[in-house]
Amino acid sequence: MARASTVERLVTDELWELIEPLLPRPRPRRRGARTGRPPVPDRAALAGIVFVLTTGIGWNDLPPELGCGSGTTCWRRLRDWQRAGVWDELHRVVLDRLGQAGVLDWSRAAVDSVSVRAKRRGEQTGPSPTDRGKAGSKYHVLCDRNGLPLHAVVTGANTHDSRILAELLDTNPGVRERRGQAGRPRRRPGKLHADKGYDYPRCRRYLTGRGIGVRIARRGVEDSSRLGRVRWVVERTMAWLLSFRRLGLRYERSRTSIEALLKLACALICLRRLP
Repeated sequence: MARASTVERLVTDELWELIEPLLPRPRPRRRGARTGRPPVPDRAALAGIVFVLTTGIGWNDLPPELGCGSGTTCWRRLRDWQRAGVWDELHRVVLDRLGQAGVLDWSRAAVDSVSVRAKRRGEQTGPSPTDRGKAGSKYHVLCDRNGLPLHAVVTGANTHDSRILAELLDTNPGVRERRGQAGRPRRRPGKLHADKGYDYPRCRRYLTGRGIGVRIARRGVEDSSRLGRVRWVVERTMAWLLSFRRLGLRYERSRTSIEALLKLACALICLRRLP
């Protein structure tokens, strides 16, 4: 049996089958125009992106022995595919399949955030109140009862969690749990668990108005350890995300790049649970 190439190990057949139909078609070459070098195959470029995301290596340090093209080429594909909506669509497609397989559990959901340092500053950064005011970003994540990430948003590290709760739920693309049937995708969980950082009247009013059960720890009243019996899944989700080393310490300056990497990481986490 022939050994799989590096590209095939980084981008499995299952992942490639899902993302290939979502990629934009290459522009047709004009007749008689100079062709130059042939473009790097999309699967090879995707393998380079996954390698950078997983290992945290710099784009310019991408080893040519991998056969993924240059780091600049992979970064450009990452940017172009983000602008084309590929990463959001990939995450949605994987979630749809999980929903149709009955893997997603909407009875309870959890929300939380994690701050990371931004070494080169850039867009969606701010002084971190937990890191002596150094530049950083914050990942806000909504996950289901099993800890599978349903949606994620990037903000500056100085953005309060309670200010992003409505945006996180309103921009959630939702999941179509029934293939081929009309109807709106599901976006709202039955109950939402959150820590004391979300204990504000506006958050409770917003959740109640959307028909979502409120389970937010009360400051000065409730012990957060009780909430942790359910909310620990979102902490595990954060650990999954930060295991992608390119997310654990932010080097991307543009909002486009960091959001693309975050969405790809969410899709890869969900892909592991596909039956």
